[in-house]
Amino acid sequence: MAIALRLARHGQKKRPFYRIIAAEKEARRNGRFLDIVGTYNPMVNPPAVTLKEDKIRQWVMTGAKPSLVVRNMINKNIPGLLQEKEDHQRGKIVARRANRRAKMKTKKAATKK
Repeated sequence: MAIALRLARHGQKKRPFYRIIAAEKEARRNGRFLDIVGTYNPMVNPPAVTLKEDKIRQWVMTGAKPSLVVRNMINKNIPGLLQEKEDHQRGKIVARRANRRAKMKTKKAATKK
């Protein structure tokens, strides 16, 4: 199952309050969730964002994908967290490409002889 970090709307009519949750991608917006990782209150000035850094780090490292809004909140409040994960992934991709190119070069050299 794919896990997403996203907003779940709570509060009264015309007074929104959001929980930042870890939920399965297919679950409803306010439906079943796995964990609450923070809150967002847009009604105060400036909007109040609270994030549980340890829980967010845990979910991101296990493969949870944050939504665009949650991603922006994480980047503002916990700089470098998502960048660290992306750099790790990028490094793995570069290593695989280099390995693939080396195999192709050895194949070409073997077929020319």
